[in-house]
Amino acid sequence: MAQAVHVTPIMQRLSAYIAAAPERSLPPEVAERTKHHILDTVAAMVSGSRLKPGVLAIQLARAQGGTPEALVVGSDVVTTAINAATANGFLGHADETDDSHAPSLTHPGCAIVPAALAMAEREAATGEALIRAVALGYDVGCRIARAMSRGSGRVRGHSSHAIGGQFGAAAAACGLARLDPRQVRSALAYAAQQASGITSWMRDPEHVEKAFVFAGMGARNGVTAATFVQAGFTGEEDVFSGPDNFLEVFCPNVEELGRWAENLGSHYEVAITNIKKFPVGSPIQAAAEALTDLVAEHHLTPGKVRRIEVHLPPEGSRIVDNRAMPDINCQYIMAVILLDGRLTFKAAHTPERMQDPKVQGVQSRVTLVPSPEFQEMERQRPARVRVHLATGEVVECHVPAIRGTYDNPMTRDEVAAKSMDLMEEVLGRERAQALVARVWELERVGDVRDLRPLLRV
Repeated sequence: MAQAVHVTPIMQRLSAYIAAAPERSLPPEVAERTKHHILDTVAAMVSGSRLKPGVLAIQLARAQGGTPEALVVGSDVVTTAINAATANGFLGHADETDDSHAPSLTHPGCAIVPAALAMAEREAATGEALIRAVALGYDVGCRIARAMSRGSGRVRGHSSHAIGGQFGAAAAACGLARLDPRQVRSALAYAAQQASGITSWMRDPEHVEKAFVFAGMGARNGVTAATFVQAGFTGEEDVFSGPDNFLEVFCPNVEELGRWAENLGSHYEVAITNIKKFPVGSPIQAAAEALTDLVAEHHLTPGKVRRIEVHLPPEGSRIVDNRAMPDINCQYIMAVILLDGRLTFKAAHTPERMQDPKVQGVQSRVTLVPSPEFQEMERQRPARVRVHLATGEVVECHVPAIRGTYDNPMTRDEVAAKSMDLMEEVLGRERAQALVARVWELERVGDVRDLRPLLRV
């Protein structure tokens, strides 16, 4: 006789919530916000298909072949759900256009949406099922990463960006596979066994390893965990308890996860996830808006400016301080805004321009200030930009919450406009518009595979 296994309340609550998700309706405002994030991530995937991480991922997926279960976006490759989720994850975080969840230090969409999309294609799921699965992924992944980011796991160098996305992807895949609570617990065990990712990703100069850590790995591992269990693989009942369990290794603050598990079904993490207005790292968003406004208001040019101070939250300033990649280098982004009068996707994604003497000359005048004023305000992503003019005058702009944050959300039209800007060059205007319209009516899509003609190139 099999020995009875004690399952902790946290695991009971989590596995039951995941298993019931396919039949649970979302509040209308949560379903709407989820569609915003699906479109935003799909747009990131489409634009990412032409950047180095995406190009490499598509090449690898094509070489791998495999059972034709899901499409690699921006290509004609149809491969296994695991391969498609991996490749589409790389596409989703090929640059810095995807969403972010400040309380958990994760970029949830770039791992969860590719995993959910691949699994939905594999299961011939409806658009409504995809929406519910994506919201579920945010609920689970962000909660687990919240516990990581407040415990000693983060101090040890484990990446919440990687592991949060992985558990979110696993939850979304489990929902689409319609696993029961016992099966979900096995899938979470396989997700925990694959938990990996360390913060050395910051040393990646080309965003390729980062695309894997933040997205490709998590999407792959989540779909792998769910499909293992679908195939009959079994695992331990509760990877969150007992000696050397996941929480002990990665999230010592168990109370944090327990507290957030209690409000599953009443608090939806997707509703407080940020969508980026600009195609750059999250900590730069408000600074980019502030300087853009100052340039327009005061007709600023490099010749009129002596120096620029950018005041950011301390954690955010550390992330974007003179980085090797243009889209997460605050000083570079400030320089091109002053030179061009605005910030474009091309300017943020042209590494060669960082060597331009004109850019370097302006960039040397930009000082990044970790501001105590903004301590504990990472979620709002505030910034204060102070421009010292050659005349001795000082002008400044304070952005308390950048457009797209929980405190200042983007409208449906604004998300659509951003998505069109990212997708039009790859898909063409007519097809990009059709894809946007289709996502807005996703709950009426009978089979997610019907989206393939709009995403295939």
